[in-house]
Amino acid sequence: MNDHHELDPIARLRAADPAADVEPRAGFADDVVGRVTAEPPAQAAAIADLGAAREKRRPRWIPIVAAAAALAVVGAVGYGVGASTGGSTTVAGGAAPPISLQTEGSATEGGAVPGDGFAGAAQGDRKMSGGTSADMSFPGGFGRHEFSASGLATAAGTARAYTYDARAASDADTVAALAAALGVEGTPELRDGAWMVGPQDGTAPTLSVGLDGTLGFSYSNPRINPWQCSTELDPVEPCEPTGELPSEDAAIQAMRSLITSVGRDPGAFEFTTETWEGSVTRIAQAWPVVDGQRLDQSWSLELTDQGVFSAYGTLAHVVALGEYAVVSEQQAFERLSDPRFGAQLTNLPIPMLEAPGDTPQEWVPPTEPPATPKAGTPLSWPVNQVEIVDARLGVATHWQPDGSVLVVPAYEFTDAEGGTWSVVAVDDSMLDFSTE
Repeated sequence: MNDHHELDPIARLRAADPAADVEPRAGFADDVVGRVTAEPPAQAAAIADLGAAREKRRPRWIPIVAAAAALAVVGAVGYGVGASTGGSTTVAGGAAPPISLQTEGSATEGGAVPGDGFAGAAQGDRKMSGGTSADMSFPGGFGRHEFSASGLATAAGTARAYTYDARAASDADTVAALAAALGVEGTPELRDGAWMVGPQDGTAPTLSVGLDGTLGFSYSNPRINPWQCSTELDPVEPCEPTGELPSEDAAIQAMRSLITSVGRDPGAFEFTTETWEGSVTRIAQAWPVVDGQRLDQSWSLELTDQGVFSAYGTLAHVVALGEYAVVSEQQAFERLSDPRFGAQLTNLPIPMLEAPGDTPQEWVPPTEPPATPKAGTPLSWPVNQVEIVDARLGVATHWQPDGSVLVVPAYEFTDAEGGTWSVVAVDDSMLDFSTE
């Protein structure tokens, strides 16, 4: 407790965890292993086939929900990280998929953004499992790559840029309207770097709106948690989920109502829904559309037959910044090999997704160190050959050092294997290369 008799942030987060004490059903682990090894992950699908593609991914179950409170803190990381079965998609107009620069603080449709910590952990795992340097040269974009392409356009030009206007929406009235739409009782209070409505002890509906560059909000209602029998903070026995699965129309209508409650136009979004086998909740996502493309910051809510269980999104409006000079496709392609820009692999090539080597294998402890290299032994220095076959100019979010968020021109390149790579498209004259 602090001086105001409130739980500290870590305790509040643990208290809000909707599945802290959930244990998987008997035989769950064996089922997961059997289903994962039975078929490879599905390759990335077109927007209109999102639900069908996710039916083929690995199962998602109750333990995923234990991370919901932590994910909500990030703001734009989606519940769509897990696989789902029986999912479906409702697309408003077929906008192009989002582009992500994967800069610090951003998120993709798949959720996590790999950073230095991720790389270190991944490499450490490979060392422990006896992996080779070739194993670690591709996943996540880490490693060494040699790019090739032909026929790319050489004409530079201009493209529109945007920004999130967080301050315009950061007021008690906007937060109160969102709280009312979600059924959260209380008056918005600005404290601990966020707007807060409702108790923060995990016993009743609560809403938090962070003072970040997108004005990200998160909401949860422990009273209708399908996986918990009590709202008390003391450990309780998890419940077997009960209730009727909401329809796609109900989930999307709930999302549209939420967007409308804060003065936003649902017509500026595209909507998707998904669920998974055995679930009693349905997830709806709303993707802001700018210039015919989805942005990589979505809204999401999880609906039960009793109402909205959890939700998150961005309250800040996207406003125009005017035209920015952009480099040509050829110049952007050359940036893929420029260490100042750092090529970002945003979607694994199809062969990597289907590689049987991705199946977890039992680690066999070594009985002796590796053989001593002989004189003249060459250094292992694997380089991936990446052939670029297509380029697309769009926009992607970019976080500034002061926390503000821009939506800037960016290129997405597709390679011959189906992988995608992103790089900023803004001309050097509009880039600040300083380190301070």
